[in-house]
Amino acid sequence: MNILRIFVNLFRFDRANWKVVSLCVLTAVVFWIFNAFNKNYSTNVRFPLLFEFDGEKYAPSEHLPKTVNLNVSGNGWDLFRKHLGLKVPPVIIPLERAKEIKKIVGSTLAPMLATQVGNLKINYVVTDTLYLQIDERDTHRYKLVADISGVTFREGYGRTSPVVLLPDSIELNGPQGRLHALDDSIVLVLTENALSKNFRTEAEVVFPGSEFLKRNPPVIQIMFEVNQVVSIKKNLKVMVDKSSGQEVADSVEALFQIPASREEDFKLQSHEILSEVRAKQFRKFRAAVPRVVNIPPYALLLRVDSVHAKGRLILP
Repeated sequence: MNILRIFVNLFRFDRANWKVVSLCVLTAVVFWIFNAFNKNYSTNVRFPLLFEFDGEKYAPSEHLPKTVNLNVSGNGWDLFRKHLGLKVPPVIIPLERAKEIKKIVGSTLAPMLATQVGNLKINYVVTDTLYLQIDERDTHRYKLVADISGVTFREGYGRTSPVVLLPDSIELNGPQGRLHALDDSIVLVLTENALSKNFRTEAEVVFPGSEFLKRNPPVIQIMFEVNQVVSIKKNLKVMVDKSSGQEVADSVEALFQIPASREEDFKLQSHEILSEVRAKQFRKFRAAVPRVVNIPPYALLLRVDSVHAKGRLILP
């Protein structure tokens, strides 16, 4: 009965009693944690990876593995810090012949990394295989071209000057294979809506795979003039090489866009505009799109009709 009364008095709502109970529980938990963390355990720990190779001679052509998963044994405190990401320096894998190494089997890494994991012991490497794509470093220069097909203008407005890029080329440095896979020109796509004034912007040179390359410069300027424009149709004389004996339409219709302020100039100069077609253009089809020449620099060719062969084809 006395024992029962002691327990009842202990858990009776008394602030002083509950403080004592809480302190006892907290002390017991702390002692249990310290005792548990001082023991040795085994667990999987993910370590950051650093590959060491001659960066002036080689460059990665794909993203290199960033981590390696190791099963390690060690003191509970050390393992706890590793799990929280505290004091986890990267493990280093040296690559003497970087281009030749395409993969590293995980089981071969334990001896190499054993001295890099501090007080921990590596039981085995969980990561099965590390795949690498490293190529020789090279440098090439490429022409830059702006694609403004996605640019729209306010009604009655249009582009009235060539598109200017400053600079108009870029030097790329990186893995040889990626450089050789690029076209001679790098196309930068512009998208703007309802332009009605001169356009000028800074554009970053980005394209698929550009994250693997050093770009010089990484940003360029793109500009062109925008003014009020008018559209003018004109029938152009068709020039064809006479050696084919091929007859074509005498003229073809073309549509031009010019600044509204140059309409009179265009009327005076438009007689010099010609369209040319070669007989070999009819080799597969009896129609061909002529090449328009002598266009004034302020005029933009929007459309030209195709020409059709009239008689028998005589091709070289």
